[in-house]
Amino acid sequence: MASALLFFLFLPIAAASGTLLSQSDEAGYISSFVSESGLVFAKDLLVERAVDSLTLLRLPDIEKDVRIPVVGVVHMVASNITLSSINVSSSTVKPGESGIVIVASGASASLSFDWFYSYSTWLVPIKVSDKGTASVQVEGLQVGLTITLDNKNGTLELAVLQCGCYMESLVITLDGGASWFYQGFIYAFANHIRSSVEDAIIKKITEGAQKLDLFLQTLPKEIDVDKISSLNVTFVDEPILTNSSLELDINGLFIPSNKTYAQNYLYKVSQLSNSCDGAQKMLSITLDEAVFNSASVIYFQAGLLHWMVNKVPEQSLLNTTSWKYLIPQLYRKYPNDDMILNMSLMSPPDVWITSQKVGANLLLDMTVNVLDGSSTIPVACISMVVDVSGVVAISGNNLVGEVGLDSFSLSLKWSDVGKFHMNLIQGVLQVFLKTVFVPYVNVHLRQGFPLPIVRGFALQNASILTTSSAVVVCSDVVFINSTGLHSSL
Repeated sequence: MASALLFFLFLPIAAASGTLLSQSDEAGYISSFVSESGLVFAKDLLVERAVDSLTLLRLPDIEKDVRIPVVGVVHMVASNITLSSINVSSSTVKPGESGIVIVASGASASLSFDWFYSYSTWLVPIKVSDKGTASVQVEGLQVGLTITLDNKNGTLELAVLQCGCYMESLVITLDGGASWFYQGFIYAFANHIRSSVEDAIIKKITEGAQKLDLFLQTLPKEIDVDKISSLNVTFVDEPILTNSSLELDINGLFIPSNKTYAQNYLYKVSQLSNSCDGAQKMLSITLDEAVFNSASVIYFQAGLLHWMVNKVPEQSLLNTTSWKYLIPQLYRKYPNDDMILNMSLMSPPDVWITSQKVGANLLLDMTVNVLDGSSTIPVACISMVVDVSGVVAISGNNLVGEVGLDSFSLSLKWSDVGKFHMNLIQGVLQVFLKTVFVPYVNVHLRQGFPLPIVRGFALQNASILTTSSAVVVCSDVVFINSTGLHSSL
């Protein structure tokens, strides 16, 4: 049960070499790979929660009339049967084509209950009765669970294929009671208590799996990033099980929060590797560069990739006086006037990923506006091609980034203050890009976006690799608890 929750922590990329796809197509752009150590973590969490749910479990009372030689028919009752403790010495998890098999073996359990008996005979016409307490020690307890995971309309569906329980030995110790009663009670009740314990464990674990399936059905198919966009976490394709791992695929693209899909097309690359370059991590998650480009499209179409600049580290640069010699006509027409720069991207940033770094190509128009009295007058527009690159990192459960300026080129798009040579202002604009534009971009990149992780889990000791056209996050996972999640396990 907990295994399935871990399996949902990250979600993956199916392969289709060079296929042109729109966002509405059912394809996976994010892939996750749960390694053997990740499966063991999930199994340990499952066993721990199962033990918690079974501890202090009350079993049904047992009543039986037993014929005892000489004594006659004796009415016996075992009540308040309580599973007081369970200790699991070992457990295993094994995925395969038929499902995921989890086995807890070599376990022991302790129970307690109250006993009561009454009888009467022709020799003793009055009713004779007695009562007391008893304890039960179970050894060699083994519990097995086989579950399946299927994709049902973009959501994981968990089903119990088989659940069984077996115990090697059961020893009952009665506190008080005559020797004839002890032997009769053991003979009459041992198998009943054995089957009652086995049935109760099977029922409790099956109920837990069913609760978890209901929890999986309620998991969102979109994760809100902000007011503008969401991440599409709909499952695509069926989970892939091997003898030591699980792989899952989700759509993974950014979509508008208003549910109106962007009219863009994204190229899907060949199948990507989930390799963590030898690192022994529980999970690896691979994000195709199409994920980042879908974000670019959403924010561009929302009209958010432009901003007005009226403050810079060297504020004198936003006054026509500083341009007196570089652009003489600007100063002559608007002497000592302040300026505002309108920075607008002309197309969505084109994000690219290589094995060395992550970067983007930006087509940027910078319109120079002069504040002349109460009027704002556009006087010139400079087109720029800006190349940036940098690194991605993990902050909490978010994927964040930071870039630096690689190169840029300039061209004059139009001017009302005469022509001026780009090489004369290139140095100033380089400083502007490094000190104003890039820091502004990094403020937003450091906020990042959430990876598709179930609430209650957190990444730990995460590292990041880049490959051709993809980012791979390699991480261990810890359970930090959540009220809703905790009650579902």
